Formats: sequence, C-alpha cells, structure tokens
Amino acid sequence: MTFEIFTYGFMQRALISGIAIALLCSVVGLFLVLRRYSLFGDAVAHSSFGGIALGLLLGIYPMWTAYVISIISALIITRIKQKFDISGEASVAILLSSGIAIGLILISISGGFSVDIFSFLFGSILLVSTEDTILILGLTGAILIVILLLYRELIYSTFNEEQAKVSGIPVEKINYLIVFIAGITVVTSIQLVGILLISALFVIPNVTAIMFGRSFKQTAILSISFAISAVVIGILISYLLDITPSGSIVMLSITFFGVTIGLKSLGLINHSLKIKKLFLSNHFVND
Repeated sequence: MTFEIFTYGFMQRALISGIAIALLCSVVGLFLVLRRYSLFGDAVAHSSFGGIALGLLLGIYPMWTAYVISIISALIITRIKQKFDISGEASVAILLSSGIAIGLILISISGGFSVDIFSFLFGSILLVSTEDTILILGLTGAILIVILLLYRELIYSTFNEEQAKVSGIPVEKINYLIVFIAGITVVTSIQLVGILLISALFVIPNVTAIMFGRSFKQTAILSISFAISAVVIGILISYLLDITPSGSIVMLSITFFGVTIGLKSLGLINHSLKIKKLFLSNHFVND
C-alpha cells in the first residue's frame, strides 16, 4: 500500500469524517449500552429512513428531514415510555417498525427505490462532500463539549437514577438530552455505515471495551480506539479491495470483538468487577 491514496481529496474527507463519527458513536453509544438501550440507535436509524424518504419526496436535502423526524420520533417514544411505563425493548421495537413503515409508504408514493435511498441504507462515506465533513466535525465537537460539561450528571443518571434525583440532578431532562444527542449522532453517522448497520458502531466497540472491566474513562478510551481503528482500516481496505466501506468497518469491529472473546477465554483478560460495581466503588468515576 502506498501513501498516494492519502493525497486524494475524497479519501481525506472520508478518513476525517469517519474518525469523527467513530469518536462520536463510541462515546454516545457507551451511555446507551450502559442504559440497556443498545438497540436504540438502530431504532432511531430506522425512523430516519422515513425522514429520508420524506426529503426525497419533497425535494428537500434528505439529511435535514432525517434529523427532524429522528429527533422528534425519539423524543415522543421516550415520553410515551415514561408516561405509560412501557419497557425499553417495546419502545425501541415501536420506533423501529414505525420508521420503516412510514419510509416504505413514502417511497412507494414517490415511485420506488432510487440510488439515493440505497446510499443511505448502506452508507457512502467515500462520497462525502466538504460541506458534509464540516457539518460532521461541527456536530461532533458540539456534542462532545456538552458531554464533557455534563459528565458527572450523565454518569450518575446512567447508573443510579434514584441517587441522582436525591442529589438534585434533573434526571428526566438528562434522559431527554441523551435521546436528543443519540438522534443527532445516528443521522450524522448514516453516511459512514448506512441505516442498516448503524447499531454496529454504537454497540460492538463498546461491548468489546466493557469486556476488559476497566473504569469508565478507560472503557471509553478503549471503545474509541476500537471504533477509530475499525473505521480507518476499514476505509483503506475498502478502497484497496474495491469493496463496500460499511461492510469492512463492521466486520473489523466484529473481528476485534472476536479476538477479545478469545483472549478472555484463554485467561489473558482478567477482571473480577463488573462495570456497575466499579462505579459504585467510586473507582469507576474518579479513575
């Protein structure tokens, strides 16, 4: 492999955007996984399918309508879950199926599938524009700043809502914030791996990192490392072998997960404390 590929503008944009998205998905996804909302990102991605279809039908840039529909859908379903005490799995299933159904209806009205729809379904990171790259970097920076500013509130509301409420933390508002951020992150990430594989970036690097049984900060760093490595190597492999980037990225993430399982089975990765116990012992937060 030569360094010539790094001189291409499209490859530079793909790598920069991919790294930003990997960073964002691993951080936001860690909170979702720890809240037992692993499939929430997948559900929001499928609801964005309806937003994309609406944008194509109305002749509007699909990403804008996807942002609006995804965020509104996520907030509504979260409100319904809280008010009517619906389980997290059921609310995710409702959001996922409704998004697909709406998208299919709108696509049938507009005359069927198009090349644009397939690029959103399976990702098109090598075609990302300069404007999209700037948008991705801007959103990534803004979301990470919010997470850093509210770090302790997010941690406590994730692991112990009752204790967080007693401490004066507005748990309900924090929950809505997480949902809002997740909605933005999902739609932003669609260009990398597409709607159908988006949950992989949220779940697999984080589950792999959690298996090491480290503190929250160390787990986040491991997750970010796995995600960025999978994205960068996946994009390069896809270009060299002329295969889809999204598939390469997801398969690499699964490979990292499989290797981790193998190392753990051989006793090369040892930990006795689960992630929640680490938090409760205060080591998890302060380390």
